Parts: sequence; C-alpha cells; structure tokens
Amino acid sequence: MSAQPPGGLPRPRLYDTLTRETPALEPMDGRTFRFYCCGPTVYGPAHIGNFRTFVMQDVFRRVLEVSGIPTRHVRNITDVDDKTIRQSQTEGKTLDAFCQEWTEKFQRDAAALHLLPPHVEAGAVSHLPDQIALIGRLMADGHAYQGGDGSVYFRIGSFPAYGALSRLQERTLTTHSTQADDEYDRDSAADFALWKAHRPEDGANFWPSPWGNGRPGWHVECSAMAMKHLGESFDLHGGGMDLIFPHHENEIAQSEAATGKPFARHWFHVAHLMVEGRKMSKSLGNLHTLEDVLDHGFSAEELRYVLLAGHYRQPLNFTWDALPAARKFLGRLRILRERLGAPGPTPDHQPLHGVFTALADDLNTPAALGQLSIATKEINAWLESDAPSPDARAAVAASFADVLRMFGFLLPDPSPLETPAAVTALAEERWQARQNRDWAAADRLRAQLEEAGWRMRDGRDSYTLAPLDNPAP
Repeated sequence: MSAQPPGGLPRPRLYDTLTRETPALEPMDGRTFRFYCCGPTVYGPAHIGNFRTFVMQDVFRRVLEVSGIPTRHVRNITDVDDKTIRQSQTEGKTLDAFCQEWTEKFQRDAAALHLLPPHVEAGAVSHLPDQIALIGRLMADGHAYQGGDGSVYFRIGSFPAYGALSRLQERTLTTHSTQADDEYDRDSAADFALWKAHRPEDGANFWPSPWGNGRPGWHVECSAMAMKHLGESFDLHGGGMDLIFPHHENEIAQSEAATGKPFARHWFHVAHLMVEGRKMSKSLGNLHTLEDVLDHGFSAEELRYVLLAGHYRQPLNFTWDALPAARKFLGRLRILRERLGAPGPTPDHQPLHGVFTALADDLNTPAALGQLSIATKEINAWLESDAPSPDARAAVAASFADVLRMFGFLLPDPSPLETPAAVTALAEERWQARQNRDWAAADRLRAQLEEAGWRMRDGRDSYTLAPLDNPAP
C-alpha cells in the first residue's frame, strides 16, 4: 500500500476496460506505478485524434504524480510494420531514415502540446532480440507454429481466455485460419503473425531469425517492449479504443501464454475524436494535424484544452469554434496566476478541491475544467474583497500551480508577432475590401478573423493584429 496522497487529495480512480470496474490506483510493487502506452506508427504526422489519446495519457500521469504516486511511463514507436514499409518505399527512402524523420516530427508536436516525455521511448527495430526471444518461448510451449508460408503464427486455440478484453466471446470467434496482415477486420479473429516471412514487396526490410529472414508482427512488438522495460506483469496498459481488438487482445494472449502471469493489471482506453460531427478521414479532408491548428492561428496549448474538454470514455467532437473559447479561458487562468503571485511551500487545496476531486474520479476532465472555471471566479473575488495575507495567497497559488501541472497548462505569454499565414491572408483580404469600400466583405472577414481568435484594428494607413487572449478576470 502506498502512502496517502499529500494535502488530503483524493486517491485517483480509473475505469478498467477489462473488469468494467473503477478501482483506486495503487502500484503493484507498492512503490512505482508502471504503465505502457501504445505510441504512434511513424509513417506520417500524428493527427489530433491521435493526440487526444496521448494528451489524456499525459494528464493521467500528471494526476498520479501530483497525487504522490511515482510513475514509470513507457511509450513505443512503431517503426516497422506494413504502413512504414509501404510509405518509405513509395518515397524512395530507407526505413530507418523515413521513420526517424517522422519520429522527430512526433516528438516536436508532443513537446509543443506539453506532453511529458516518457521515461522510456522504445522503438520496435531496436528491440528485435526481445521479440525473437518471446516468439521462441511461445514456439517451445506449443502456443505458436511456423506456417506453410514460412511465417510464425500464434495459435489462438491454445489460449482459452482469448477475447476477454473485447468481450469477443459474445460474438463469433474463428480460429481456423491464419492472418499475416498487421491489421484485419475487427469482427474476425484468426491465428495472427508473430514473425512475418520475408516477401519480395518488403524489399531490404528484413532481419534474420531462427525461422528465416523476415520481420516481427505488429502485436508482438508491444508485448516484448512492455515486458522488457516494465516486467512480465505491470500496472496499466493504455491506448485508443480502436486498439482493444485485435491489438491489445493479441498482446494479452501472447504475453500471458508465454509467462503464465497477468500481463497488465489495468486497461485504459480513450475514445475516438470526431470533427464537426463526422468521423475523421482523409477522404473527408478533416484529418487535421497540430500544424493545421497552428495555421488557423491557434496555439498548441489551446488545442490541448479542447482535447481535454470531453470525457475520455466518450467520443469528442472537435470544432474550430471551440478554440477561441479555449483562448479566453486560458487567458483568465494566466491573469489569475499573475494575481496570485509566487507559490508558497504549503498548498491550500480547499478553494480548488472540486478540481482535484473531478480529476481523481475517473479522469473527469470536463467536470474538472468546469470546477476550475468556478474556482477562478471565486478566487478572484476573494483576492478583491478579503485582502488575504501573503501566506494565504501563496498557499492558494501553490494549489493553483498543482492544478495547472495536472492539466499540463504552462500558460506562456502570447506572442502577437507570430501571426499564422492564414490569418495574415485574411487580414490582407479584409484591408483590401476596406480600400474598395466593400463594407459587407470587410465585416464578413472581420468575423472570420475573430472566429480564428484574432482582432484586427484599423489605422489610417495600415492595421494591426492581436490575439483575442487577454479577457478581463
């Protein structure tokens, strides 16, 4: 049993996809909460739907740490699979150079969104010996076999508990065929590839193994890396809900078949992101990236706020209209931080107790943000009417700093000089409309600028642009 959270904070609880219960979180070893999160497949830029999951995982870690629970966070980089191989070949690049480019892009975006770097960021290619060793254990125990095509497959029929995570037992389970692809139809199940025999279309992307040249299957990569850095049993495994089946189901099967131990004690899944009420897809042109958000004149922190505005177990509908509201809210927080001044050594959590309680209650970020809005108004009123002592002000400032740390809000000063190109283009078009005395067009373009979070002030011979981020407290 770990120590009680500091300052009377509530102990965090989180819904478990496997048990459908919401237990309090305690480290298995009584010391450090060890968890693994499925990271990006680096064949292009991560989109804002991917980052919804990563931001929620980040807040989860922050809540644990502010609550006094040390963490060990492992996140993987999928740098060899069907997608990375296909796209690297299309672009005429080596797999290593191609994946390194997109890994660095992901890391820059993650830093801009204030994601804490994981304690270990594991690449699949650099962990090939661990994957080959795991496959060897499964082969030795009869849980895997080499097929006629040279690939090695996991025998689903050898693991009776298969399907518990996704409740697959309630649907149809087929185990009479093999599945070599990394991804397959979500309503079918088959023996899946642990080691994929080299095919001509893979080109130079293969490695030696006891079963011939080839490469690992997607599912075995995560099992091997998780156990390498966290042990054969650890506290929590997380990812998007789209990974429950087949990816996480397969991870459980191959890991527990090899070790005879529970793989992860707790499973944490984040629902998908909608865009303007529709599913994100390339064909609809709404697969937005962080760069798209920046080009619209908004900041990464404003996107982070929007991604936290819905409960992680429910789909979140992203709209461009939500970003100006995020800017105003973060501006109020920035002003309150300035009014409170430097944090003291001992926090007073009472004025912000509702925020801590909501975050500890199944990571209820929308309720926590609502409580933060209420607390911001109440603290501002307290500062104006009660003339608090310096010690009282510093204690509340310390608690407020804990809240900002849990949400991951750094509240940097806005920089009006960094005006996105799209906003500048709108401003130029509006200025030209004014010169042409097209007042209807000028008004329409002003409204578009304000929707994008920018204010345009007209002068005699020019104009100025400033972000709409300094509301009154």
